[in-house]
Amino acid sequence: MNRTGFSSAVLVAGGSGKRMGRPKQMLPLGGKPVLVRTIEAFQKCPDVREIVVVTPPENRAELNKYFTDLIYADPGDTRLESVKNGFAQTSAAAQTIAVHDGARPLVNPQHIEQCLQAALQFGAAVLAVPVKDTIKVGQNGVVEKTLDRSVLWAAQTPQCYRREVLARALEQFGQKKDATDESQLVEKTGVAVHLVPSDYKNNKITTPEDLVFAEALVEEKTVYRTGFGFDLHRLEPGRKLYVGGVEIPHTKGFLGHSDGDLVLHALCDAVLGALCAGEIGILFPPTDDSIKGISSVTIAKKVLEIVRAHHAEIDHIDATIITQEPKMKPHYDAVRHSLAKVFEMPVERVSFKSKSHEHVGEIGRGEAAMCQAVATLKLRSSL
Repeated sequence: MNRTGFSSAVLVAGGSGKRMGRPKQMLPLGGKPVLVRTIEAFQKCPDVREIVVVTPPENRAELNKYFTDLIYADPGDTRLESVKNGFAQTSAAAQTIAVHDGARPLVNPQHIEQCLQAALQFGAAVLAVPVKDTIKVGQNGVVEKTLDRSVLWAAQTPQCYRREVLARALEQFGQKKDATDESQLVEKTGVAVHLVPSDYKNNKITTPEDLVFAEALVEEKTVYRTGFGFDLHRLEPGRKLYVGGVEIPHTKGFLGHSDGDLVLHALCDAVLGALCAGEIGILFPPTDDSIKGISSVTIAKKVLEIVRAHHAEIDHIDATIITQEPKMKPHYDAVRHSLAKVFEMPVERVSFKSKSHEHVGEIGRGEAAMCQAVATLKLRSSL
């Protein structure tokens, strides 16, 4: 595949979602917001060097949990105004621009690349699929004529252009509010827009039925993996006791290079185990004095970054702490809610419980405690 050089993507995601009851681009799809999956598709394209997301400020905090290098633009009153705002934020170095609906999360990255190549070669290109249904032209409830289906294509996105082609079209015809896509404007400049075959999975989520269809496709590509984690720490007088991110009043705390939160440690190792991504001792070696006393919540946040880099989602976690003291049952709810917050998941998918050691050994004498943990993750099957 020929490379297209420096390309920019403008993802239009400023809709209010009136038909869905809330912004469709932020609806969950397989555990992630629709728009997050759309962005991930473009991140898989080597020549897409920057991604401009046209979306309201209230959506950006959620996106920033997944990405650190997005460029934002404010939406306009119309789709065309949003495209213009996004285009204004792209780098002048970009040879080609891909304009895409933020609510088309299942676009194939290979098709994106093919569309960008066609745009570089011809000036303009759009992804499209042949129309499957017979199309009637109707007036006042009566069929006037039947169109020749063999020459009809349903336009999708991205719609890709050489930078100067799109700039000229927006400058000359950018005030046409009735344009449903920018390729109509490019056609008016005399540039031929080339069709690049796509697939029917690249559907725009507009209605609740569209979301059901997309969920089915995402689940087809999902696999589940389970990881196991274990940790053990001594209890020492004079240290604060942290369990699952909660400080629990006690005369002793866990001894460790960090704050000693063995529940978070075991869960982090379980998550990394499901990803086959090592363990926290590699990420935060106990020989590194610069991180002495580090919060285990910070360790967990780093593990979350690794989860996202694998395009995965934590589906369920279960931790069992084995300790003679202090009693954990009074703290079950607090620890569950803390773990849900730390791992950014619903509390209904978080299990935390405790067992005593029946006064046997160091744990039974209150000198130590251990934790066993299990984490189940969803991953895309292509990984």
